[in-house]
Amino acid sequence: MLTVDFDRLGLSPGERVLDMGCGAGRHAFEAYRRGADVVAFDQDVEELEAVRELFVAMAEEGQVPAGATADVKEGDALALPFGDGEFDRVVAAEVLEHIPADLTAIAELARVLRPGGTMAVTVPRWFPELVCWSLSTEYHSNPGGHIRIYSDAELVTKLTGAGLELLGKDHVHGLHTPYWWIKCAVGVRKDRHPLVRAYHQVLVWDIMRRPLATRLAERVLDPLVGKSMVLYLRKPA
Repeated sequence: MLTVDFDRLGLSPGERVLDMGCGAGRHAFEAYRRGADVVAFDQDVEELEAVRELFVAMAEEGQVPAGATADVKEGDALALPFGDGEFDRVVAAEVLEHIPADLTAIAELARVLRPGGTMAVTVPRWFPELVCWSLSTEYHSNPGGHIRIYSDAELVTKLTGAGLELLGKDHVHGLHTPYWWIKCAVGVRKDRHPLVRAYHQVLVWDIMRRPLATRLAERVLDPLVGKSMVLYLRKPA
């Protein structure tokens, strides 16, 4: 399930891509499938090892174009171990809300993006996230959890303050918002609760089948309660 639209990001085969805070690697895998030179970056060594293994499996199974490369790198978002302007495209999906010094992280993302390159930044959207925080303290008050709720204006201001130009904004994953509201209401760790299990089955059905009914539902829900806000930005040439 992708949050970033790689067509809007403008990714072309052969370009160098940084997936900062890659987590389980969903966006790094998509960039690799599209023929990019991908670096999946995170501070979780165990997750990075799993990402590396899947990179290898993708190549062995012929899922990537000839010439595409992929690697993982462990490190700190506040001091990225890359040169200035090293990447054509940068993705930071659902990561800034975890970082206390977000301005430093944003400055680092802008630094490693080449002039003329594009970036996609996603965070939980203000209203759906506010409801989750109101329903459950456990949802966010844990080590490494969410430490802030961004408004659209706050995040745009911080990113443009780092010298980036806003190209566009989107809201996605409207179907996922009620799922998290239910989890927060009944207990975020109660995965076997009947309501949680039932809604989870709907989400799996949507991801696997992409039926017309859920696609139409997301078109309605995304602008209203899309779980994630996505900003597309460009570093001036």
